[in-house]
Amino acid sequence: MYRTTTCGALRAENIGEKVTLAGWVSKNRRLGGMTFIDLRDRYGVTQLVFSVDHNEELTDEASHLGREYVIQVTGEVAERASKNKNIPTGEIEVIVSELRVLNTAETPPFTIEDETDGGDDLRMKYRYLDLRRSVVRKNLELRHRMGLEIRKYLDSHDFLEVETPMLIKSTPEGARDFVVPSRMNPREFYALPQSPQTFKQLLMVAGFDKYFQIVKCFRDEDLRADRQPEFTQIDCEMSFVQQEDVLQTFEGLSKHLFKTILGIDQVAPYERMSWHDAMKYYGSDKPDTRFDMRFVELMDVLKGEGFKVFDEAAYIGGICVKGAASYTRRQLDALTDYVKTPQVGAKGMVYARVQGDGEVKSSVDKFYSQEKLQELAKSMLAEPEDLILILSGDDIMKTRKQLGALRLKVARDEGLMDDSKFACLWVVDFPLLEWDEEEQRFFAMHHPFTSPKEEDIPLLETNPGEARANAYDMIINGVEVGGGSIRIHDSELQKKMFDLLGFTPERAQEQFGFLTNAFRFGAPPHGGIAYGFDRWVSLFAGLNSIRDTIAFPKNTSGRDVMIDAPSLLDEAQLDELHINVKPIVR
Repeated sequence: MYRTTTCGALRAENIGEKVTLAGWVSKNRRLGGMTFIDLRDRYGVTQLVFSVDHNEELTDEASHLGREYVIQVTGEVAERASKNKNIPTGEIEVIVSELRVLNTAETPPFTIEDETDGGDDLRMKYRYLDLRRSVVRKNLELRHRMGLEIRKYLDSHDFLEVETPMLIKSTPEGARDFVVPSRMNPREFYALPQSPQTFKQLLMVAGFDKYFQIVKCFRDEDLRADRQPEFTQIDCEMSFVQQEDVLQTFEGLSKHLFKTILGIDQVAPYERMSWHDAMKYYGSDKPDTRFDMRFVELMDVLKGEGFKVFDEAAYIGGICVKGAASYTRRQLDALTDYVKTPQVGAKGMVYARVQGDGEVKSSVDKFYSQEKLQELAKSMLAEPEDLILILSGDDIMKTRKQLGALRLKVARDEGLMDDSKFACLWVVDFPLLEWDEEEQRFFAMHHPFTSPKEEDIPLLETNPGEARANAYDMIINGVEVGGGSIRIHDSELQKKMFDLLGFTPERAQEQFGFLTNAFRFGAPPHGGIAYGFDRWVSLFAGLNSIRDTIAFPKNTSGRDVMIDAPSLLDEAQLDELHINVKPIVR
């Protein structure tokens, strides 16, 4: 056999045993008449010792082994003279008596160590080498363990894992589809699923009352740290449930993962926050509540004092930064520059310092008396040495989002985003619809199958923009890890929803007739949720990006630089698919 144990298994109790190991040469050092090699495999690192006192020829051969050579060795486990407390095998070493080179290797383009010298692009090109690094491998081991625990929890709650199709029908609502040409059906295309949404609803009609799937999904959209063109969902659906049943079940899954993976026992129920309050107090539908700095609306305090910017504003809001009155002018100017960037879009920022003696100094002192500034400090619950930051604007929602961006920026600068803490909450009562000024029509805030709150159904006739959705998102540390809704199960209500979204009866039938037809045969009340599996893993791994939780990710341009995909098809393939490719006009 190639090995009797692994490079991470040996301990002091194995001293004196004869073992055979196989793996990759991580480091090779020659000191006098001895050669030391760190041998690495998936399980860890073991130090190998070759000595001229035991075998001069073998020691010389070992000294010429290059990095990443694949070797097999046999030897005796011995106590290590210079112990390494940083690795589990640091108390032992193997005195090698036999060496076999299984394969040579070229010098890798970057060091395969935790602190590598390889840049992102280089590591993605040689991803199979990057995966040898323990920091990346541990992320995939974490992903594996989480997948097992998810299946264990859902199985214990009678969920059935069912696979749904990868080749489906394109539904051009929301994000763009990836499309797949059909050779057997010329000029027709499949789409890769953005979600198994309609199929899991059909499974509810079929009587599979608890479904789940850890499933690949695809969206052709612009990428960022928490997005990939292909991603993995923990997709779930339940029948005969209301919103509270879904929240309890999947809050339970979350708590199960925290307990089994991180050893964190969460007892208290997760906070519930309405979408309206999330936007009012945090300027975001995924608020990070690890720290405070809730917005305070200041219209009554600051309007009407002669400062034109505030007097003409539709919204004035502020945040209080505890103990930050010592910010220098340079720091404040940097924050002002930040809010004026295109990504944030504010026109400027006003600040006020509460000094040690309680006096308030502001960047707009000449417009406000000390009495008015004291009223400002009182409204903000500001104490001596606190800093108040204020934004205003013509658009209430837009200005709140800008203030939300400032809040997060200050929290990062102040070190308030403690990754060892987890603030979990549900955001509920989203708007059902959002109005698009450019297209002059409503779009679904979630998707067309989301049910309105039962008490808001009459609003669909009178004031649809005010109707609330029976929808919910789980937020952890300002990251949306999952979301879902109670679905429409009544054919007439679904038709009304399609009508509000601007679907003609013919278009609704063409795109979703298979679902609405199924509803005619007895659809139960049902609802569900989809968790972002990649986001869950990155959250537990303490990463800001989902990329290193995926074995073979794409870059920010949606390319796999390792296999050079996407790529051109040759003419024979295009002809077989009845496809003509237009030249790119620049």
